[in-house]
Amino acid sequence: MPILNVKVIGELPDSIRKGLARRLADAAAEVLKSGPQQTWVTVQVVRREDYAENADGQAQGTQPVIASLIKRQVPRGRVLGEEVTALTQAIAAACGRSPEHTHIIYEPAGGGRIAFGGDLVPAAAKSRR
Repeated sequence: MPILNVKVIGELPDSIRKGLARRLADAAAEVLKSGPQQTWVTVQVVRREDYAENADGQAQGTQPVIASLIKRQVPRGRVLGEEVTALTQAIAAACGRSPEHTHIIYEPAGGGRIAFGGDLVPAAAKSRR
């Protein structure tokens, strides 16, 4: 059930924009090990003038990518670290951007609080780690 919402700051060349959502969905599904039609992706391109960092903190030419991710259950520890690294690389590559400027916000676990078609996604079983 991963849901990935990606905001790309600044213009994208047509060669990258075309098919971006599909490339992101396929890349994220591979990293997150989800089956067919299980990873949903939306892409929003945000105009450069509609993004700012306080105190004019953004380096000239920096074009970040900000993604939010909802999963049934959020991994912890080493598994989370490995997933973050792989997903950051995959998103950056698909968007033609630097991993250094690709940021992921993990939302709270979706299990027990998100419904698809009126069916609540069950919370994952508690891990005994």
